Amino acid sequence: MVLDTSRPEPVRLEGSAPGGFHTTAALPVLHRGSYWREALSRTFGAMRITAPDGVCSGTIRTAPLGRLRAVTVEGERLSALRTHRLVARDGEDGPVVITLLDRGVARLEQDGREAVLGPGDMFVYDMARPFRLDLPQSFRTKSLVVPRDVLGLSESGIAHVTATPLGADMPLGGLLSPFLAALVDGAGTYSPSAGELMARNVVDLLGGLAGEVLGRSEADTSGGNRALLLRIQAFIDRHLPDPDLTPEAIARAHRISLRYLHKLFEGEEATVGRWIQRRRLEECRRDLARHAHGSTIAAVAHRWGFISAAHFSRAFRAAYGMAPSEWRDTRGLAPHPPPPARLLSA
Repeated sequence: MVLDTSRPEPVRLEGSAPGGFHTTAALPVLHRGSYWREALSRTFGAMRITAPDGVCSGTIRTAPLGRLRAVTVEGERLSALRTHRLVARDGEDGPVVITLLDRGVARLEQDGREAVLGPGDMFVYDMARPFRLDLPQSFRTKSLVVPRDVLGLSESGIAHVTATPLGADMPLGGLLSPFLAALVDGAGTYSPSAGELMARNVVDLLGGLAGEVLGRSEADTSGGNRALLLRIQAFIDRHLPDPDLTPEAIARAHRISLRYLHKLFEGEEATVGRWIQRRRLEECRRDLARHAHGSTIAAVAHRWGFISAAHFSRAFRAAYGMAPSEWRDTRGLAPHPPPPARLLSA
């Protein structure tokens, strides 16, 4: 049975209780699927939910925690797929979800990685990019839904920690895991000031944990090299509009060899050239979504350093699964609706 939140049916959440509690328990079996789909969609964002026939039941508890939301979900097995088109419909400023898998097992795919998770593992997924989450047995998760502007991580920093097991074997992971569980369980009972303070502590701990993950991924690189890589990435961001931004120019500006520059990027899952292109595409996508009312697609491409509009269009489609015009249309900037959704392949 496939439950597609990209085309939701009208559903009254009659099983809801005040205080952010949703349950399928009191509903007829016939109505549980649509209710469960709608409840998950309202809580996290539009997803394509797949579950075996007759397996669509569970509970969701939510409570505010400053600007964050604490969410506990208990349910039977399901798969959740968030596609490029659903991301486009909801907007590129989707929250980041920090989750503790309290019971069950899970498999998460995002940003080119796959994580297999067990009880006690924490993981992060970003609602601003496509992902697939499989929960093949009954489960319980405890999550914090964090606005990305609160998180304090760069886009590349967020992309480094998604679909990565954050277990108790990591010093900060062992500290954050029980703290997150207790915080989610007690959310809604704290005063606003205490909730805000604890939320900030969680965000700070996650920032430290992200740094630990980044450090592990660069275990063969000294701290000085890591700092240089971060400076180079910041340099790239400042010079994205310059069409002459090339690996050779970057190496010259930092007085290093081209070979050494490429070595610094070996752990980034992208060459220097592809890193530059990816960052340019991200900025073009942002402009098309927010500020492109009076700009042509070619103008946006040129603004961020693409010399050829045709090359930009090909690269955009390869990265996001749709043409720049389709992306702009899905953001409500065109008078006609977008074509039918095409699912992200696993």
